[in-house]
Amino acid sequence: MEKKMICFGCRDYELPYFRKLGEKYGYDLVTRPEYLNNENYELALGYESVMVRGNCVVDREHLAKLKERGLKYYLTRTAGYNHIDIQACKDLGIETAFVPGYSPNAISELALTLTMMLLRHTAYAASLSHEGHFKVTDMMFSKEIRDCTVGILGCGRIGRVTASLFKGLGAKVIGYDVFVSPACEGLIEMKKTPEEVMKEADVVVCHMAYFKGKNDKFISKELIGEMKEGAILVNVARGEVMDNLAALEAVKEGKLGGLGLDVIDNEKVLFNKDHDPKAMPNEESQMIVDLYPRVLITPHLGSATEHALIDMIEITLQNMEEYRLTGKCKNSLIK
Repeated sequence: MEKKMICFGCRDYELPYFRKLGEKYGYDLVTRPEYLNNENYELALGYESVMVRGNCVVDREHLAKLKERGLKYYLTRTAGYNHIDIQACKDLGIETAFVPGYSPNAISELALTLTMMLLRHTAYAASLSHEGHFKVTDMMFSKEIRDCTVGILGCGRIGRVTASLFKGLGAKVIGYDVFVSPACEGLIEMKKTPEEVMKEADVVVCHMAYFKGKNDKFISKELIGEMKEGAILVNVARGEVMDNLAALEAVKEGKLGGLGLDVIDNEKVLFNKDHDPKAMPNEESQMIVDLYPRVLITPHLGSATEHALIDMIEITLQNMEEYRLTGKCKNSLIK
């Protein structure tokens, strides 16, 4: 088998890492900036192996065309895999695998950063300073994080790292998860329901995995309504698990003191594009812009760290090596 792979959604700063890791594993990695989709799928014609990331979406019809031209391995360098039609890959005989975990610190650090920016109003203060206003205003007054209770929804590997960061700053940390790991003991005070977390926490951070059709808009208008007046809500997990419009309305009405987002539902409408801030593509994105600095959004950059990038590329190449050498892969999405 020729050790060649085409990789989509590659950003300029990532290219040196693709080259270095490609050399390490003996792969010729062809990098493309485009996100693979039904309109440009021809770019992957003739390749046995393809590496994609989130927002690369190819349907059954076009996967079949790639299969006809030699596609055998369709690998994602992400932990999420809702952008892959797993059943289509299975039916077509295309192997597909994912990266079950990469640097949890990358996501946790961003969660902490967004929280502290909202808690201490630093985006607001910096914006005023940039405009020449150097006075401390009433809005800049805040609590300290050590006097706050931080709630974690989703207490897996990433959630536990986030808990340790906040606990290191002196905060009380509570959490909820359907599956409670023994590793939470002594780190997170686990609650039996998400409502308990929402009622008690001054800050709620979402690290929930997304299961399509099962936990869509889990953080609902009703659940947000359980939160304290002036509380902060941060979502660095998946946009689909939260009712974003409900969260934005809660900020607009003064129910929430701040909202931090690194993810939204239907990200392709907003992310990886430039927009006129006065004419955003839909109501949700317009509210996000208009509610700044009480709403802070970053363009899904949680994994945009050197450590996380190396993990994602390297584990994907290791997945490919497993297939090549054994015909199987422990991270296969096909069961």
